Amino acid sequence: MITTSAVKVAQSFLGVTEVAGHLSNPLVLAMLQLDSRWVEDDETPWCSAFVNFVCRTLGLPRSRSLAARSWLLVGTSIPLTDARAEEDVVVLRRGPDTPAAGATVITAPGHVGFYVGQTPTHVSLLGGNQGNSVSVALYPKSQILSVRRLT
Repeated sequence: MITTSAVKVAQSFLGVTEVAGHLSNPLVLAMLQLDSRWVEDDETPWCSAFVNFVCRTLGLPRSRSLAARSWLLVGTSIPLTDARAEEDVVVLRRGPDTPAAGATVITAPGHVGFYVGQTPTHVSLLGGNQGNSVSVALYPKSQILSVRRLT
């Protein structure tokens, strides 16, 4: 029996990028349309679409939403100190975040990606729509809303 992790599957998409202009990358568009048929181009924020796509591929729980903060309702909340680079996702706040838009406000701006590591001040995420591509990027720990264990 062959088993793999969400991070290993996600790594196979490193470098997938949006297409500038009026064209769209068909793979990014397919990820977006997996749960949201109304999407017409790859200019729509697609970090949650990427995580949903990888999770669907592996039969893991998923949010079925393009809202990054929808992942706050998936899996189990765990402390960052327990995070593993397998199927854990990190949900971040993005943009101006008022106290009213805390971790319970699913519709507020956010970002989601797969946990791959951390430094003393930052968390490293493998995700989609990071610089308009699938990449690994660092984010300040102060932006973390939740770490979610999917399995």
